[in-house]
Amino acid sequence: MLANLICGVDEAGRGPLAGPVYAAAVILGPNFDIEGLRDSKKLSESKRYSLAAHIKKNAIAWSLGVCSASEIDELNIHQATLLAMKRAIEGLGSYDSMKIMVDGLFCPKMDYPSEAIVKGDDKVAEISAASIIAKTERDLKMIEIDKIYPAYQFKKHKGYPTKLHIEMIKCEGLCEYHRKSFSPIKEMLALQ
Repeated sequence: MLANLICGVDEAGRGPLAGPVYAAAVILGPNFDIEGLRDSKKLSESKRYSLAAHIKKNAIAWSLGVCSASEIDELNIHQATLLAMKRAIEGLGSYDSMKIMVDGLFCPKMDYPSEAIVKGDDKVAEISAASIIAKTERDLKMIEIDKIYPAYQFKKHKGYPTKLHIEMIKCEGLCEYHRKSFSPIKEMLALQ
């Protein structure tokens, strides 16, 4: 039986104006060995995808949790992020002895001991791995959404509030993946 496992948890997609928020939970295990694990935002896209493939193949377990744009609008981004994290952890299955380590200031309420670590994605390998999985999986989802709504060019900006994305919203209006509760979108709606 595996004991004293660390489950790293991180999210991707808190700040965008569109798309879901993703969380990943990853248990690497004591024998996992790979160079280059760090905050996904500090890695090139190709390095992230390479590391993600290695993590998925060699980790003891990994899981994703997702909250949709409509759930974000209903709950708020903070609560939706915690819910996505909870879903990711629950997706791992049950482990007798596991500690949850989350990047940031807050942990989802779970029946496991947990710790929030500021900049944990650069300090704890399991959190770095979760950061990489969450980021790559969310990016792939935004590329899928781009095929449904090509006018917004989601594959370029992944839903973040770039100048291009703001211009596309002004031209096209909103789609089902936009977070209508976010201030920039509320402001644009108020001007219409």
